[in-house]
Amino acid sequence: MKHTAARTRRAVLRPIPHSHTGPHTALRGPGHGRRRAWARANGAVVRLTTRVQEGLEETRRRPDRGDISTTTVIIWVAAVTGAVLIAGTIAVVIAKYNGQLNGL
Repeated sequence: MKHTAARTRRAVLRPIPHSHTGPHTALRGPGHGRRRAWARANGAVVRLTTRVQEGLEETRRRPDRGDISTTTVIIWVAAVTGAVLIAGTIAVVIAKYNGQLNGL
């Protein structure tokens, strides 16, 4: 019976969780969620650092990796700009003559 009374008392004395942490974080004790978040962040940093180092090693090993040439970039920019201008012109013409086109 003492065991049950102690349990009830412990349940009553539980800390009230903050609204931004949620009910589950207060039950684990202080700092537990932060440690897990730091572990995830450290893992992400390690993965990112490893990936950058591998990329630098690849660059040192093969300086010419077949990157996109400047000419290709210029052609793509011109094509996208032309498409945007054509679409804008069509939109302006439709907006201007919208009332007259309704009867067709």
